[in-house]
Amino acid sequence: MSKDQMATKIKIAEAAVELFTCQGYQGTSVRQIAKKAGVNLALVSYHFGGKKGLLEELVSSFYEGYIRKIEVVYHTSADQPEKERLLEVIESVLNYQLRQPHLSRFVHREMTLDSTLVREVMTTYLAKEKYYYDSIFEKGMKQKEFHKQPVMLLTLQLRNLIIMPFLHPLYISEVFYTAPHDPLFVTSYMSFIHKWLEQSVCVPQRKGSLLSAVQNPLFATIQEKWNG
Repeated sequence: MSKDQMATKIKIAEAAVELFTCQGYQGTSVRQIAKKAGVNLALVSYHFGGKKGLLEELVSSFYEGYIRKIEVVYHTSADQPEKERLLEVIESVLNYQLRQPHLSRFVHREMTLDSTLVREVMTTYLAKEKYYYDSIFEKGMKQKEFHKQPVMLLTLQLRNLIIMPFLHPLYISEVFYTAPHDPLFVTSYMSFIHKWLEQSVCVPQRKGSLLSAVQNPLFATIQEKWNG
């Protein structure tokens, strides 16, 4: 594919995300997408095979990147304590969504619907996500880092924490007068997740055996990255 063709494909995808987010998938026509992208109508079919193909590529490409972020951290941090490993996974996935908030919101919203595509995504990608989170929690419990709790409920709670700001940005903006991409919100949210892990998941350590949340080098790095 030439650079011009790739640029056209990207313009179509970006236009579709904006329209799908505002109007919904069903409420958006191929003609509107082409007009928004400033391209010939036929190019939508040429690059994506139509609106359905465009939807499938947007969702699958989002989750390809999403799962890759989890996998990279999971496989490169196996020698770390499970709490630190989990914090790195959370940071990586939050950053990934933060860089593409409109696509994140649309995809997460689409996953609340029942369709063949959604079921395929759950089988292909979300089952992998569950596997990695379950594995970290199970290993943490085995090593007595984490309290013994139902792993299913921990994974559900964690996933909800990770996607909530990007699924409900309007709610956060209109009710709390902030936004998921606001540096102050991000820092506060990461601090809250850290405390959730410490208080609800982790087994308390002897005084002085662990650095505090503020002193923890990993947490300080996370804050610097978000604020940077």
